[in-house]
Amino acid sequence: MKGRVVRNLLVAASLMFAQQGELLHALSHAGHDLAVAEHGKKNAPPLDHRVEVCVAFHAVGSALLDAGHSIDLPRIAPVSVALLGLPFLASPRIEFDSRAPPLFS
Repeated sequence: MKGRVVRNLLVAASLMFAQQGELLHALSHAGHDLAVAEHGKKNAPPLDHRVEVCVAFHAVGSALLDAGHSIDLPRIAPVSVALLGLPFLASPRIEFDSRAPPLFS
């Protein structure tokens, strides 16, 4: 039982660190894309890692993003609320209220 808990914690920790590594890898590509946009494709410095790093982190990044499409959440219709009609106790006063100062002749 104890070994099973430790194994599950190690799997969760390794997934967490792999996700952080994938995020840093994506940020390195974003920095390279900014350099390409600024200097042009021919004058931009090359990426600082090899293709194998991209392939390794692609498996971690895409597996977590595609998992959301397989979950079908139930669609619940909102509850309709009946409006209460309260009686209006005072009738509205319909007359012109002037806000101008009085006119002295």
